[in-house]
Amino acid sequence: MNSGPPHMHRRALLSSLTMIPLLAASLRFTSAVAQAQGDPLPSWNEGATKASILDFVARVTTQGGPFFVPIHQRIATFDNDGTLWVEQPMYVQLAFALDRAKAMVPIHPDWKTKQPFAAVLDGDLKAVAASGEKGLVEIIAATHAGMTTAEFEKIVSDWLATTRDHRFNRPYIELVYQPMLELLAYLRANGFKTYIVSGGGIEFMRPWTEQIYGVPPEQVIGSSIKTKFEMKDDEPTLFRLPDMNFIDDKAGKPIGINEHIGRRPIAAFGNSDGDLEMLQWTTLGATGARFGLIVHHTDSEREYAYDRQSHFGKLDIALDAAAVNRWTVVDMKKDWKRIFAFDR
Repeated sequence: MNSGPPHMHRRALLSSLTMIPLLAASLRFTSAVAQAQGDPLPSWNEGATKASILDFVARVTTQGGPFFVPIHQRIATFDNDGTLWVEQPMYVQLAFALDRAKAMVPIHPDWKTKQPFAAVLDGDLKAVAASGEKGLVEIIAATHAGMTTAEFEKIVSDWLATTRDHRFNRPYIELVYQPMLELLAYLRANGFKTYIVSGGGIEFMRPWTEQIYGVPPEQVIGSSIKTKFEMKDDEPTLFRLPDMNFIDDKAGKPIGINEHIGRRPIAAFGNSDGDLEMLQWTTLGATGARFGLIVHHTDSEREYAYDRQSHFGKLDIALDAAAVNRWTVVDMKKDWKRIFAFDR
Protein backbone atom coordinates (compact mmCIF):
# COMPACT_ATOMS: atom_id res chain seq x y z
CA MET A 1 0.00 0.00 0.00
CA ASN A 2 1.32 3.41 -0.97
CA SER A 3 -0.07 5.89 1.56
CA GLY A 4 1.16 9.00 -0.23
CA PRO A 5 3.91 11.45 0.59
CA PRO A 6 4.52 12.26 4.29
CA HIS A 7 3.78 15.95 3.81
CA MET A 8 0.24 15.05 2.74
CA HIS A 9 -0.34 13.28 6.08
CA ARG A 10 1.00 16.22 8.04
CA ARG A 11 -1.22 18.56 6.02
CA ALA A 12 -4.23 16.32 6.68
CA LEU A 13 -3.61 16.47 10.43
CA LEU A 14 -3.17 20.22 10.43
CA SER A 15 -6.39 20.56 8.47
CA SER A 16 -8.24 18.41 11.00
CA LEU A 17 -6.80 20.40 13.89
CA THR A 18 -8.30 23.60 12.55
CA MET A 19 -11.70 22.04 13.15
CA ILE A 20 -10.96 22.24 16.87
CA PRO A 21 -11.51 25.63 18.50
CA LEU A 22 -8.33 27.40 17.25
CA LEU A 23 -6.23 26.47 20.23
CA ALA A 24 -2.93 27.72 18.87
CA ALA A 25 -4.44 31.00 17.66
CA SER A 26 -6.11 31.46 21.03
CA LEU A 27 -2.78 30.94 22.76
CA ARG A 28 -1.06 33.53 20.57
CA PHE A 29 -3.85 36.02 21.20
CA THR A 30 -3.82 35.37 24.96
CA SER A 31 -0.05 35.68 25.11
CA ALA A 32 -0.07 38.92 23.10
CA VAL A 33 -2.71 40.47 25.34
CA ALA A 34 -0.89 39.29 28.44
CA GLN A 35 2.41 40.71 27.24
CA ALA A 36 0.71 44.04 26.50
CA GLN A 37 -0.76 44.04 30.00
CA GLY A 38 2.58 43.12 31.54
CA ASP A 39 1.67 39.58 32.59
CA PRO A 40 3.19 36.82 30.43
CA LEU A 41 1.54 34.06 32.50
CA PRO A 42 -2.10 35.09 32.91
CA SER A 43 -3.35 31.59 33.80
CA TRP A 44 -0.97 31.38 36.77
CA ASN A 45 -2.03 32.67 40.16
CA GLU A 46 0.27 35.15 41.86
CA GLY A 47 2.58 33.54 44.38
CA ALA A 48 5.96 31.93 44.95
CA THR A 49 5.63 29.45 42.07
CA LYS A 50 4.93 32.04 39.40
CA ALA A 51 7.52 34.39 40.91
CA SER A 52 10.21 31.70 40.74
CA ILE A 53 9.67 31.35 36.97
CA LEU A 54 9.70 35.10 36.33
CA ASP A 55 12.76 35.57 38.51
CA PHE A 56 14.73 32.83 36.75
CA VAL A 57 13.97 34.19 33.29
CA ALA A 58 14.85 37.71 34.41
CA ARG A 59 18.20 36.55 35.82
CA VAL A 60 19.34 34.63 32.73
CA THR A 61 18.20 37.29 30.24
CA THR A 62 19.56 40.41 31.97
CA GLN A 63 22.49 41.58 29.86
CA GLY A 64 25.52 42.24 32.03
CA GLY A 65 23.99 40.51 35.04
CA PRO A 66 25.89 37.82 37.00
CA PHE A 67 23.62 35.02 35.73
CA PHE A 68 23.23 36.14 32.11
CA VAL A 69 23.03 33.24 29.63
CA PRO A 70 23.64 33.80 25.89
CA ILE A 71 20.70 32.95 23.67
CA HIS A 72 22.37 29.91 22.10
CA GLN A 73 22.66 28.34 25.58
CA ARG A 74 19.05 28.96 26.62
CA ILE A 75 17.78 25.40 26.33
CA ALA A 76 14.60 24.26 28.10
CA THR A 77 13.32 20.68 28.08
CA PHE A 78 9.75 19.61 28.80
CA ASP A 79 8.30 16.21 29.51
CA ASN A 80 5.01 15.70 27.68
CA ASP A 81 2.61 13.31 29.47
CA GLY A 82 1.36 14.89 32.67
CA THR A 83 3.51 17.99 32.11
CA LEU A 84 2.02 19.45 28.94
CA TRP A 85 -1.16 17.37 28.57
CA VAL A 86 -3.17 14.76 30.48
CA GLU A 87 -1.83 11.33 31.35
CA GLN A 88 -4.81 9.97 33.31
CA PRO A 89 -6.53 7.56 33.40
CA MET A 90 -3.72 6.38 31.10
CA TYR A 91 -1.10 7.80 28.77
CA VAL A 92 -2.67 9.08 25.55
CA GLN A 93 -0.34 6.95 23.45
CA LEU A 94 -1.38 3.90 25.46
CA ALA A 95 -5.02 4.69 24.67
CA PHE A 96 -3.97 4.82 21.02
CA ALA A 97 -2.16 1.49 21.36
CA LEU A 98 -5.18 -0.15 23.00
CA ASP A 99 -7.43 0.95 20.15
CA ARG A 100 -4.84 -0.32 17.68
CA ALA A 101 -4.67 -3.70 19.46
CA LYS A 102 -8.43 -4.13 19.31
CA ALA A 103 -8.45 -3.27 15.62
CA MET A 104 -5.64 -5.76 14.94
CA VAL A 105 -7.23 -8.79 16.66
CA PRO A 106 -8.47 -10.32 13.36
CA ILE A 107 -4.87 -10.75 12.22
CA HIS A 108 -3.64 -11.72 15.71
CA PRO A 109 -6.31 -14.05 17.15
CA ASP A 110 -3.78 -15.44 19.66
CA TRP A 111 -3.91 -12.10 21.48
CA LYS A 112 -7.23 -13.15 23.01
CA THR A 113 -5.38 -15.50 25.36
CA LYS A 114 -1.88 -13.98 25.36
CA GLN A 115 -0.87 -11.42 27.96
CA PRO A 116 -0.62 -8.47 28.09
CA PHE A 117 -2.87 -8.34 25.02
CA ALA A 118 -5.68 -10.32 26.67
CA ALA A 119 -5.83 -7.66 29.40
CA VAL A 120 -6.03 -4.99 26.70
CA LEU A 121 -8.93 -6.70 24.99
CA ASP A 122 -10.70 -7.20 28.33
CA GLY A 123 -10.29 -3.52 29.18
CA ASP A 124 -8.38 -4.44 32.34
CA LEU A 125 -6.23 -1.35 32.83
CA LYS A 126 -4.90 -2.54 36.20
CA ALA A 127 -3.54 -5.68 34.59
CA VAL A 128 -2.08 -3.67 31.74
CA ALA A 129 -0.37 -1.34 34.21
CA ALA A 130 0.80 -4.30 36.28
CA SER A 131 2.59 -5.70 33.23
CA GLY A 132 5.10 -2.91 33.82
CA GLU A 133 7.50 -1.42 31.33
CA LYS A 134 8.05 -4.81 29.68
CA GLY A 135 4.35 -5.25 28.97
CA LEU A 136 3.84 -1.69 27.76
CA VAL A 137 6.85 -1.95 25.46
CA GLU A 138 5.46 -5.21 24.03
CA ILE A 139 2.09 -3.59 23.35
CA ILE A 140 3.65 -0.52 21.75
CA ALA A 141 6.05 -2.54 19.60
CA ALA A 142 3.32 -4.84 18.31
CA THR A 143 0.76 -2.13 17.54
CA HIS A 144 3.11 0.51 16.12
CA ALA A 145 5.11 -1.60 13.66
CA GLY A 146 4.60 -3.37 10.33
CA MET A 147 4.12 -0.20 8.27
CA THR A 148 6.06 2.70 6.85
CA THR A 149 6.68 5.85 8.84
CA ALA A 150 4.30 7.71 6.51
CA GLU A 151 1.54 5.16 7.07
CA PHE A 152 2.03 5.36 10.82
CA GLU A 153 1.85 9.15 10.76
CA LYS A 154 -1.49 8.97 8.95
CA ILE A 155 -2.88 6.46 11.47
CA VAL A 156 -1.85 8.72 14.36
CA SER A 157 -3.27 11.82 12.64
CA ASP A 158 -6.60 10.14 11.91
CA TRP A 159 -6.89 8.80 15.45
CA LEU A 160 -6.20 12.17 17.09
CA ALA A 161 -8.66 13.88 14.77
CA THR A 162 -11.52 11.51 15.67
CA THR A 163 -10.92 10.21 19.21
CA ARG A 164 -12.22 11.90 22.34
CA ASP A 165 -11.26 11.52 25.98
CA HIS A 166 -14.04 9.78 27.91
CA ARG A 167 -14.15 12.11 30.92
CA PHE A 168 -14.00 15.50 29.19
CA ASN A 169 -15.54 14.39 25.87
CA ARG A 170 -12.96 16.44 24.00
CA PRO A 171 -10.18 15.59 21.57
CA TYR A 172 -6.94 14.82 23.36
CA ILE A 173 -5.26 17.76 21.67
CA GLU A 174 -7.57 20.06 23.61
CA LEU A 175 -6.46 18.53 26.89
CA VAL A 176 -3.23 20.49 27.03
CA TYR A 177 -2.45 22.70 29.99
CA GLN A 178 -3.02 26.37 29.24
CA PRO A 179 -0.52 27.56 31.89
CA MET A 180 2.19 25.41 30.31
CA LEU A 181 1.36 26.71 26.83
CA GLU A 182 1.86 30.20 28.19
CA LEU A 183 5.13 29.14 29.78
CA LEU A 184 6.41 27.71 26.49
CA ALA A 185 5.51 30.93 24.69
CA TYR A 186 7.06 33.06 27.44
CA LEU A 187 10.35 31.19 27.32
CA ARG A 188 10.54 31.41 23.53
CA ALA A 189 9.78 35.13 23.70
CA ASN A 190 12.88 35.38 25.90
CA GLY A 191 15.21 33.58 23.54
CA PHE A 192 14.80 30.02 24.79
CA LYS A 193 14.76 27.02 22.49
CA THR A 194 12.14 24.60 23.82
CA TYR A 195 12.40 20.83 23.45
CA ILE A 196 10.05 18.00 24.32
CA VAL A 197 11.82 15.10 26.04
CA SER A 198 9.27 12.37 26.59
CA GLY A 199 8.99 8.66 27.25
CA GLY A 200 6.32 8.70 24.56
CA GLY A 201 7.01 7.66 20.99
CA ILE A 202 8.94 10.21 18.99
CA GLU A 203 6.94 9.50 15.82
CA PHE A 204 3.67 9.50 17.74
CA MET A 205 4.35 13.08 18.88
CA ARG A 206 6.07 14.69 15.91
CA PRO A 207 2.99 15.02 13.63
CA TRP A 208 1.25 17.43 16.01
CA THR A 209 3.66 19.05 18.51
CA GLU A 210 4.38 22.08 16.34
CA GLN A 211 0.71 22.90 15.86
CA ILE A 212 -0.19 22.40 19.52
CA TYR A 213 2.94 23.42 21.44
CA GLY A 214 4.93 25.40 18.91
CA VAL A 215 7.69 22.77 19.14
CA PRO A 216 8.85 21.59 15.68
CA PRO A 217 9.55 17.89 14.98
CA GLU A 218 13.32 18.30 15.14
CA GLN A 219 12.99 19.51 18.74
CA VAL A 220 11.10 16.41 19.88
CA ILE A 221 13.00 13.64 21.67
CA GLY A 222 11.20 10.42 22.53
CA SER A 223 11.25 6.65 22.60
CA SER A 224 11.57 4.91 19.26
CA ILE A 225 11.29 1.55 17.57
CA LYS A 226 13.72 0.32 14.95
CA THR A 227 13.21 1.23 11.31
CA LYS A 228 14.78 0.07 8.09
CA PHE A 229 15.17 1.71 4.70
CA GLU A 230 13.61 -0.05 1.72
CA MET A 231 12.37 0.72 -1.77
CA LYS A 232 8.63 0.18 -2.10
CA ASP A 233 6.90 0.63 -5.44
CA ASP A 234 10.04 2.41 -6.62
CA GLU A 235 9.80 4.89 -3.73
CA PRO A 236 12.21 5.16 -0.79
CA THR A 237 10.51 4.39 2.52
CA LEU A 238 11.33 3.78 6.16
CA PHE A 239 9.64 0.65 7.49
CA ARG A 240 8.83 0.30 11.20
CA LEU A 241 9.99 -2.90 12.90
CA PRO A 242 8.53 -4.51 16.07
CA ASP A 243 11.73 -3.98 18.08
CA MET A 244 12.54 -1.17 20.50
CA ASN A 245 15.36 1.12 19.51
CA PHE A 246 15.52 3.51 22.48
CA ILE A 247 13.46 4.20 25.60
CA ASP A 248 13.56 7.88 26.46
CA ASP A 249 12.55 7.63 30.09
CA LYS A 250 14.29 7.95 33.46
CA ALA A 251 18.06 7.64 32.89
CA GLY A 252 17.37 7.54 29.15
CA LYS A 253 16.32 11.19 29.14
CA PRO A 254 19.78 12.69 29.80
CA ILE A 255 21.18 10.29 27.19
CA GLY A 256 18.56 11.38 24.66
CA ILE A 257 19.25 15.04 25.45
CA ASN A 258 22.97 14.53 24.96
CA GLU A 259 22.52 12.66 21.67
CA HIS A 260 19.92 14.99 20.15
CA ILE A 261 20.83 18.39 21.58
CA GLY A 262 24.48 18.10 22.55
CA ARG A 263 24.08 20.73 25.25
CA ARG A 264 22.81 20.56 28.83
CA PRO A 265 19.54 22.44 29.38
CA ILE A 266 19.41 25.29 31.87
CA ALA A 267 15.75 24.57 32.64
CA ALA A 268 13.75 21.34 32.82
CA PHE A 269 10.07 20.69 33.45
CA GLY A 270 8.49 17.37 34.43
CA ASN A 271 5.87 15.78 36.65
CA SER A 272 6.94 12.27 37.60
CA ASP A 273 9.75 9.98 38.71
CA GLY A 274 10.42 9.36 35.04
CA ASP A 275 11.70 12.95 34.85
CA LEU A 276 14.01 12.74 37.87
CA GLU A 277 17.23 12.15 35.95
CA MET A 278 16.43 14.90 33.43
CA LEU A 279 15.96 17.37 36.28
CA GLN A 280 19.15 16.17 37.96
CA TRP A 281 21.13 16.44 34.70
CA THR A 282 19.84 19.97 34.19
CA THR A 283 20.25 21.43 37.65
CA LEU A 284 22.96 19.57 39.58
CA GLY A 285 26.71 19.95 39.28
CA ALA A 286 26.47 22.76 36.74
CA THR A 287 27.49 26.39 36.93
CA GLY A 288 25.23 29.37 36.47
CA ALA A 289 21.51 29.75 37.01
CA ARG A 290 19.51 26.52 36.66
CA PHE A 291 15.81 25.85 37.03
CA GLY A 292 13.82 22.70 37.70
CA LEU A 293 10.04 22.48 37.95
CA ILE A 294 7.65 19.65 38.76
CA VAL A 295 3.93 19.76 38.01
CA HIS A 296 2.10 18.18 40.95
CA HIS A 297 -1.42 17.02 40.10
CA THR A 298 -3.56 18.11 43.04
CA ASP A 299 -6.88 19.10 41.46
CA SER A 300 -9.36 16.23 41.25
CA GLU A 301 -12.23 18.54 40.28
CA ARG A 302 -10.71 20.27 37.26
CA GLU A 303 -8.31 17.47 36.30
CA TYR A 304 -6.88 14.68 38.50
CA ALA A 305 -5.13 14.30 41.86
CA TYR A 306 -2.37 11.69 42.07
CA ASP A 307 1.27 11.23 42.98
CA ARG A 308 3.03 8.49 44.98
CA GLN A 309 0.67 5.57 44.30
CA SER A 310 -0.30 6.21 40.70
CA HIS A 311 0.28 3.55 38.03
CA PHE A 312 0.73 6.31 35.45
CA GLY A 313 2.83 9.39 36.19
CA LYS A 314 3.98 8.22 39.62
CA LEU A 315 5.53 11.10 41.56
CA ASP A 316 7.37 9.81 44.61
CA ILE A 317 11.17 9.95 44.60
CA ALA A 318 11.19 13.10 42.47
CA LEU A 319 8.78 14.84 44.86
CA ASP A 320 11.17 14.25 47.75
CA ALA A 321 14.12 15.29 45.59
CA ALA A 322 12.39 18.56 44.74
CA ALA A 323 12.62 19.75 48.33
CA VAL A 324 16.29 18.77 48.61
CA ASN A 325 17.29 20.32 45.28
CA ARG A 326 15.06 23.40 45.59
CA TRP A 327 13.05 22.64 42.47
CA THR A 328 9.81 24.55 42.04
CA VAL A 329 6.73 22.39 42.62
CA VAL A 330 3.49 23.50 40.96
CA ASP A 331 0.38 22.84 43.03
CA MET A 332 -2.14 22.70 40.19
CA LYS A 333 -5.11 23.45 42.43
CA LYS A 334 -3.47 26.45 44.06
CA ASP A 335 -1.16 27.81 41.37
CA TRP A 336 -3.27 27.61 38.20
CA LYS A 337 -6.27 29.87 37.57
CA ARG A 338 -7.36 27.51 34.85
CA ILE A 339 -6.01 24.21 33.60
CA PHE A 340 -7.38 23.92 30.07
CA ALA A 341 -8.10 26.61 27.50
CA PHE A 342 -11.80 25.74 27.68
CA ASP A 343 -11.95 26.33 31.46
CA ARG A 344 -13.81 29.47 32.50
